[in-house]
Amino acid sequence: MKLATFNINGINGRLPVLLRWLEEAAPDAVCLQELKAPDGRFPLTSIEKAGYGAIWHGQKSWNGVAILARGAEPVETRRGLAGDPEDAHSRYIEAAVRGILIGCLYLPNGNPAPGPKFDYKLRWFERLAAHARELLALKVPAALIGDYNVMPTELDVYRPERWLDDALFRPEVREAFHDLTAQGWTDALRALHPGERIYTFWDYVRNAWGRNAGLRLDHLLLSPDLARRLTAADVDRHVRGWDRTSDHAPVWIELEPAA
Repeated sequence: MKLATFNINGINGRLPVLLRWLEEAAPDAVCLQELKAPDGRFPLTSIEKAGYGAIWHGQKSWNGVAILARGAEPVETRRGLAGDPEDAHSRYIEAAVRGILIGCLYLPNGNPAPGPKFDYKLRWFERLAAHARELLALKVPAALIGDYNVMPTELDVYRPERWLDDALFRPEVREAFHDLTAQGWTDALRALHPGERIYTFWDYVRNAWGRNAGLRLDHLLLSPDLARRLTAADVDRHVRGWDRTSDHAPVWIELEPAA
């Protein structure tokens, strides 16, 4: 089974890119972030013509998450995280797909830091961690997939010394990520590529793509039973070079069938 995540950075503007990649890569389940579209403008007809069922949680102009399943309909199990009834951001959706519980997330950026946006990011991380513990307690195959807006280690950022005060790399955020994995979640890409410098995002400015000045922001965290089934993980970095594409590239893993 092939699972993937792709911060599409505007699903309607990048729809040709998404459809081209779906046809090429044929993932079984995909988590999308930054839809930047209200629920009524999700391009369901085009997604279905590509062979995918979908659930989504949209928001006008910002945020938005979706889960696509090839040849199936995702069964929604959660929309949003508990812990803050006033949080109106569309950043989390969860569904069962082919026996796996998939949480699709778009963690806040948090800049400028320090400040209210950074505080919101840390609180959101705490809410995610609380839900992640609940998922592990269920002892079901589960994955938390998406744009975490975190570079966990120095291998995940092209010039670490330039990012020390950024909300994507501050010690508090990296600690929150490591605390999450310490619950028992496996960072799939890093597990199979422990010493490699791997990026999933290249900014549009300062020729970041041409210079390979990237960041690893997109992660697939696996519960223990899924981690044992992990056979492959990589980044479709060539997609970042396509015309009118997202500033993120798709990240994918492959799992062997359940015993």
